Amino acid sequence: MPTFRNPLNPHAVRGGAAMRLLILLVLLMIVGVAVATWLDYRRFTESPLPGAHADATIDIARGARYRDIVRQLRRERVSRAAPLYWRLLGRELGVAGRLHAGEYALPPGITPRELLRRMAAGEVVQHRFTIVDGWTFRQLRLALAAEAGLVQTLPGASDEDIARRVGIDDGKPEGWFLPETYAWVKGESDFDVLKRARASMQKTLDKLWAARGADVNLDAPYQALTLASIVEKETAQPNERPLIAGVFLRRLKFRMRLQTDPTVIYGLGDAYDGTIHRRDLDTDTPYNTYTRDGLPPTPIALPGAVAIEAVLHPTAGDALYFVARGDGSHEFSPTLDAHNRAVQKYQLHRNP
Repeated sequence: MPTFRNPLNPHAVRGGAAMRLLILLVLLMIVGVAVATWLDYRRFTESPLPGAHADATIDIARGARYRDIVRQLRRERVSRAAPLYWRLLGRELGVAGRLHAGEYALPPGITPRELLRRMAAGEVVQHRFTIVDGWTFRQLRLALAAEAGLVQTLPGASDEDIARRVGIDDGKPEGWFLPETYAWVKGESDFDVLKRARASMQKTLDKLWAARGADVNLDAPYQALTLASIVEKETAQPNERPLIAGVFLRRLKFRMRLQTDPTVIYGLGDAYDGTIHRRDLDTDTPYNTYTRDGLPPTPIALPGAVAIEAVLHPTAGDALYFVARGDGSHEFSPTLDAHNRAVQKYQLHRNP
């Protein structure tokens, strides 16, 4: 019988099997690395950024490219992740070419995914600046100059120049900026905030003037603004403002002098030493309502909307005088005799 031999070389068989096993191992390693890399990438996208903490921010310059932003994140130690991960996340979210410049908060716990989402949406840090009811324009300027982060353009400019720049034709800025809280973002200036406050006051004054009470004996919105500034300085009690406004409006109607200390203090300026003396009441200035009739020439402070509302909707009554009780409230009187008795009770005989 013929003899058949195995045509396969046993050495070749063993070599082929080893090669297949090696290829399989390499493929498994590649898959393993890919899976590990993918899992590590997913952890990166959902894990808090190591450089995030309370009050931390990052300021993205206008025109910065995506790779520049990634370099900045690493340079400022906001992130230690490989640039590849940031590129992958940018492509995944579709935001790589449309991030907005500006200042962004880095609060504790923020993730790379959330940071890029905010940058794509332009959710920049909103700072707050509050104008306090009753501030003078001088105090407002000082507060703006002390606001860190605002671009400073007003120091050195005169009050008159600033007034005209915001549209106050007569160059007298006192009273024309509404006390409230204004948002601003990095890159904005002190003048930007001032413009918004000026526009808010004009809008508020126009609205309240149009709805004023029928018995309000004032001829123009500016008179209401001026009287509201006096009411603002006379009391911090919201419920008393319509009462005090009513007193002043009646005094104007009967051609009585207002005789209000806050106007005297404003007229004294830097000469005011914290106490009103008899000589101060006798010294004539354009703002001394003890020596001059009617309203002062300008507001004496920045009145809030509540004070303006009080002037345009005063409490009806017959009171022509009021005196501080010493507890923040006032005693109102319809006659001079009653007023003098109140002064004796609450001022001259006050316990030390």
